[in-house]
Amino acid sequence: MASQTSGGGTDRAPGSTSAGGAPASEGSVRVDSWIWSVRLVKTRSMGAAACKGGHVRVNGERVKPAYGVKVGDEVRLRQAGGRERIVVVKRVLRKRVGAPVAAEAYVDNSPPPPPREAVAPAGIRDRGAGRPTKRDRRELERLRGLEG
Repeated sequence: MASQTSGGGTDRAPGSTSAGGAPASEGSVRVDSWIWSVRLVKTRSMGAAACKGGHVRVNGERVKPAYGVKVGDEVRLRQAGGRERIVVVKRVLRKRVGAPVAAEAYVDNSPPPPPREAVAPAGIRDRGAGRPTKRDRRELERLRGLEG
């Protein structure tokens, strides 16, 4: 009996894993890729930028874009306008999927968004009012909270 070994082969059943190494429903995947694949951000680079900016937390701690997300992790994403999305990972996805499938990949524990009437549009000028004066511009910036 001769034992056959090849230099770097692994013993696994054919078809048991994907090309990435682990099945799409098990293991972990990068947090920037996951929030993109479940459609919480528009692009993966926006997901990476959110992680780098400290807007993404997994289980309460700030994470880098390459952090591995697993089933059961709580992901908090602070979005534009101050809204925070709180989701619990139900399924790990590596590729972007359609909205109905993406909605099944997490449990959304986010607080409801404020009603549109409650969010006052800051700085809408009347049509035909002309160019804002320096005083008008300063008042608009004060309303928007952009004072330096």
